[in-house]
Amino acid sequence: MAAHYQILGSTSAAISASVETGIRSGALAAGDALPPVRALATALAVSPATVARAYQELRQRGLVVTAGRHGTRVRPRPPVAPRRAARAPAPAPGTRDVSHGQPDPRLLPPFGPHLAALADTVGPPVGYATTGVHPALAEAARSRLAADGVPADELTVTGGALDGIERLLATHLRPGDAVGLEDPGWANLLDLVAALGLRPVGFPVDEEGPVVCGVRDAVALGVRALVVTSRAQNPTGAAVSADRAGELRALLAGRPDLLLIEDDHAAELSRLPVHPLAGATPTWAFVRSVSKPYGPDLRLAVLAGDEVTVSRVAGRARVGAGWVSTVLQRLVLSLWRDPATTALVDRAADAYERRRRGLLAALADRGVAGHGRSGINVWLPVPDETATVTALRDAGWSVAPGGLSRLGSPPAVRITVSALDDADLVPLADAVAAAVRPAGPVGFTA
Repeated sequence: MAAHYQILGSTSAAISASVETGIRSGALAAGDALPPVRALATALAVSPATVARAYQELRQRGLVVTAGRHGTRVRPRPPVAPRRAARAPAPAPGTRDVSHGQPDPRLLPPFGPHLAALADTVGPPVGYATTGVHPALAEAARSRLAADGVPADELTVTGGALDGIERLLATHLRPGDAVGLEDPGWANLLDLVAALGLRPVGFPVDEEGPVVCGVRDAVALGVRALVVTSRAQNPTGAAVSADRAGELRALLAGRPDLLLIEDDHAAELSRLPVHPLAGATPTWAFVRSVSKPYGPDLRLAVLAGDEVTVSRVAGRARVGAGWVSTVLQRLVLSLWRDPATTALVDRAADAYERRRRGLLAALADRGVAGHGRSGINVWLPVPDETATVTALRDAGWSVAPGGLSRLGSPPAVRITVSALDDADLVPLADAVAAAVRPAGPVGFTA
């Protein structure tokens, strides 16, 4: 624990509030260890049970994590808003940032012309009674999903993929329920599950998606929901193949107690076809965001599913945020209908494919094995994350440590290829090869 921060309180609520204050202020940083239960109880003159209850509440809220012999520590990204001064620092000055996991801004469509056109056609202001899913957007979304084999008779709109997944989990599960998650998997989803007080159960992935025996084990452990990335899996680039989809559908068929969630965030950016699992279980949802192909600032995803599931998600939205702005929905529809935007997204897909394949080939030429069947990321297993991240930083490259994405899988780093140019591939591969196979330390001589 940071030596300058003293946890205070005489009740479990006060102790947990004191820890949260430390996290919010930045006095307790990500990864900082909290005192052992008995040590803090002695320091505060309270019972160990009081401290244990405080730590339990912090775990249930996703602020801390207990890691066996490593004790209780602040989560890498706890779900509280820190003061601006306490936010994580940007990549080291002078380094190329290949850690961010975002699309290339140069390959995102401009919104200006579409917004200008909407200004002339948007019509009179709408009221609360006339909002919801825009009919034309719903019709276009159903057509696009049906072309990929996803039944979309029931459909709603959410504020992005993670918003949709949060509503799905919140309406079907309760704190303490187990959720099957890819390991390694999307860091934001791991954080969300922790914040909801759910219990993650990891299952491995390979190039073809979730490993069947791992999913079987997760189901046997009683998971109430299963989240699968259709393609461009973050961080590994895995994509569910036709054969794997068939095996998973057979495994999951007819399970009424399991919510199956598919995340197809890459959508039009993927050069691989989607092989959906939709409908394999009676309770299911297929979520497709527009953020990667069209822009992260477009907080919109379409969500198809069975009637009960879609109704629950739409109902949860109605008593909360209400709806996704119809102005935003009309903007997305305008982008979908624009041939120039379609051509730009197609060029982006080609560019990401070329950069990812090029980096993997350059790494292979240097004897370094990476993974990335689709998407904008390359996943690189390494002996030591910290040493690799540090060595690459010193060589001028900022990469993402895999620890943010892992539950129990081996160490790795993630490299985002979206901002790379062809000329960057060889220098980056050289730096990676040197970082994962450093020269041995120079020792003392006799």
